[in-house]
Amino acid sequence: MSAEIELRAVTHAYRTETGPLPVLRHLDVKMPPGSFTAFVGPSGCGKSTLTKLIAGLMRPDEGQVWLGGQMVRAPRATVGMAFQNPVLLEWRSILSNVLLPLEIVPNTLSRAARLDRARELLALVGLSEFEEKRPSELSGGMRQRASLCRALVHRPEVLILDEPFGALDAFTREDLWQTMARLRAEERFTAVLITHDLRESVFLADEIVVMSARPATIQYRMASRLPAARDLDILYTPEAVEMLATLRRQIQIAQGRDAA
Repeated sequence: MSAEIELRAVTHAYRTETGPLPVLRHLDVKMPPGSFTAFVGPSGCGKSTLTKLIAGLMRPDEGQVWLGGQMVRAPRATVGMAFQNPVLLEWRSILSNVLLPLEIVPNTLSRAARLDRARELLALVGLSEFEEKRPSELSGGMRQRASLCRALVHRPEVLILDEPFGALDAFTREDLWQTMARLRAEERFTAVLITHDLRESVFLADEIVVMSARPATIQYRMASRLPAARDLDILYTPEAVEMLATLRRQIQIAQGRDAA
């Protein structure tokens, strides 16, 4: 099951010794159930802050965040998160790491059902043979696959991806884009992706939102013109090339390196 995400006039600032540091200003955006939205923008514009507000880890100074028709006031068990650093627990096997949310989030699943669910996801990302390995025995890309499984094991309505592939080499990153596409095809969730990689946003997202420099507003929104079923070759089509060119221009504007 997936949920609609809505930000209504969200404004937020951090408290510093020299006074408030405005980060987000009057953000209004709606993400339909089952959609995949990528947020891009200059470094430090507040993209990660946005994910914390959606997840309920922080509350905005002004405005409201809504998930599935309910205002977000605290962390939600219906949200899964994956970050650039997988943060897997070395003293637990890969299977045990994936099972961790089911030990924390209230559920009625039996032990057997939990194992079946975790193994189902590991099979989907090609890690069935590695479930008893420790994290240090896996490559960076394999650890990130396990992290995605852990984020999805409790069937969240919303999946937040904060630069999950940013620390990986180009070939591994592209391989994980395809893994993410497979997961989306099999699982039902609304996805929010934070990334600096414009190709990643074009390959994965239904809509790409460009945020301005801090304090960030919504500068530009682009609906994808690509078919739902995608392989890497699609990034070389005229439609994708045009989308990338438009996004690069918008980032230059956000950085103050080009006139609007």
